[in-house]
Amino acid sequence: MKIQRLAALQLAKRIQQNKVLLLFGTRRVGKTHLLKSIESSLNIPFLHLNAEDTDTATLLENRSIANYKRLLGENRLLIIDEAQVIPEIGKILKLMIDEFEDLTIIATGSSAFDLSNQTGEPLTGRSYTYYLYPIAQAELAQHENILQTRQNLEERLIYGSYPEIFSLDSLKEKEEYLKNLVNSYLLKDILRFENIQNSNKIFDLMKLIAYQVGAEVSLDELGKQLGMSKNTVERYLDLLAKVQILFKLSGYSSNLRKEVTKSSKWYFFDNGIRNAIINDFRPLAIRQDTGLLWENYCIYERIKINRYQKTDAEFFFWRTYDQQEIDLIEKVGHNIHAFEFKYSNHKKVKVPVFFQKNYPDAEFNLIHRDNYIDFIVAELLKP
Repeated sequence: MKIQRLAALQLAKRIQQNKVLLLFGTRRVGKTHLLKSIESSLNIPFLHLNAEDTDTATLLENRSIANYKRLLGENRLLIIDEAQVIPEIGKILKLMIDEFEDLTIIATGSSAFDLSNQTGEPLTGRSYTYYLYPIAQAELAQHENILQTRQNLEERLIYGSYPEIFSLDSLKEKEEYLKNLVNSYLLKDILRFENIQNSNKIFDLMKLIAYQVGAEVSLDELGKQLGMSKNTVERYLDLLAKVQILFKLSGYSSNLRKEVTKSSKWYFFDNGIRNAIINDFRPLAIRQDTGLLWENYCIYERIKINRYQKTDAEFFFWRTYDQQEIDLIEKVGHNIHAFEFKYSNHKKVKVPVFFQKNYPDAEFNLIHRDNYIDFIVAELLKP
């Protein structure tokens, strides 16, 4: 099926505005396919370059107006795929966008594009940044009715939603694809751009995080288990966040003494990747981590729709030192929304007393499999 990506709609609105549009996303998340869909919908001449082609890289590195004028010709849209491999790409993009007033540039890459400081300051005021994630449930809404969405829920909790997953017929094929994705692609940019020689340490760290999703993480303890310093663990986690494999929630507080603020929780941007790392694709009926998968899924789907909407929402967890806690705090401006996640709707969940007393205007909701669709889809579809 052909899935309309929400990021494509965002990008299309900015074309012909003489800006650089930076599109970040992990390998195999669908960046190239998205670009081709944009190209097919346009009525302006464009040039599509793959920066991983050595001839293309050599041509772009010749930083002169005359060279770029010959290269662009009559094209008004320049697309550079995997742009992070070009040295000083930020300066190249700045020269082009400043010199050619009717030009739009779309440059894609993993967030190693940002890690290697290739864009940074040269593009201040000249660029917009967008992110592409594994396919959001909101993007599938045009292909499924509510019944189908509910029927597909277990598979999405286990196999995630990288684009190619939807073209594979058997569960075995999906398992093999995800394992290959983890081993062959996702760590590639970190190892290449950060000069990390030992990929086993990165993989072992991801495995430890996979078993602790939704739990507060001790960097000291992780370091002891991995035989590395706390600072190295912190650096590796930061890299994994920048290439959008993991994301972090910090503790929320309004400076109340009882609230925990120094701890962090880590989650995966896709359950399929998490399960591939620990090699566990068993059905939910025989798993002990269904609640963990549910929490991870709901939070990353919520983050996706907020990022696509550009709501400027901030996300946290909340806990007090006497163990009152809430899974997710979503803060937009001065508005606070609190969410607890339970796969089953059988358990009654009350608002923690301390939270209710100190945040009386905050909304609190329990998200379970009977009401989750509104939580991860409906808000995006509101006008």
